[in-house]
Amino acid sequence: GPAKGFGEQGRIRPSAYLRSTPIMIDGVLYTQDGNGLVIAIDGETGRTLWEQQLVSPTREDANGSATRGVDYWRGGTGNVDKRIFAIRGEYLHALNAETGEPAKGFGEQGRISLRFADRQPLAARFNDSTGPLVMGSIVVVTGNTGGAGDGGNRKEAVPEDVRGFDAQTGKLLWTFHVVPQAGEFGTEAGGNDSWKIAGDLGAWNPMTGDEELGLVYIPLTSPTAAWYGGWRPGDNLFANTLVALDVKTGKRVWHFQTIHHDLWDWDNIGPPMLGDITVDGRR
Repeated sequence: GPAKGFGEQGRIRPSAYLRSTPIMIDGVLYTQDGNGLVIAIDGETGRTLWEQQLVSPTREDANGSATRGVDYWRGGTGNVDKRIFAIRGEYLHALNAETGEPAKGFGEQGRISLRFADRQPLAARFNDSTGPLVMGSIVVVTGNTGGAGDGGNRKEAVPEDVRGFDAQTGKLLWTFHVVPQAGEFGTEAGGNDSWKIAGDLGAWNPMTGDEELGLVYIPLTSPTAAWYGGWRPGDNLFANTLVALDVKTGKRVWHFQTIHHDLWDWDNIGPPMLGDITVDGRR
């Protein structure tokens, strides 16, 4: 847990679910503590270099937990702007990698809200366990609000869409609809017009990116609801599907659905693994 910065919120206990894998940039480890606040650690000595401070001294802001990781971006004029990106609660944070201060020019006070504001009243509190993925100058964010289809026999839920944000300003650049909407590819895979009220499908597990191809691979999860599908006939795209997106536009390049019409909560539970394979002399 953090050593300082909680003030009157000092009674907040760190989450027992510490799952953040550090990254190392120029000899410095960056990760999240038990409350999801980013810390920078000297990789040689273990000395703490800086700790992310709370935006406001409120109990809501003090509560938080770690995701599976943070990511790094270098850009701006002369590539001198170095940032660490992390998701904590309902916010995507951008921090100065050298000081831990909120990054200037990114959203408000160095963070942007990730709540699905256009999906009220169904949208619950945004949650993320994966962490952001930075490719080029785009920050890709997944996440969920209702448990990725785990909830019994619910009928209606918010689609937990994939989004791309500008790494410098925090502006929303694109949205990929995990449940195809009117006129989009895959709408016919949700029979009885179930696509109009279907939701969940958010990726709670890590994404993978290929910077040479410019693709980001999203392992999407179970539909609403994973245990009953009588009201949603058809294949239910893009549930239980690995989707490859163009990271600049958010457009689908290809997909592979592992389970058609899931009834047993058969999530994709790990990040896609990339590799070059040679078969009969051909790569």
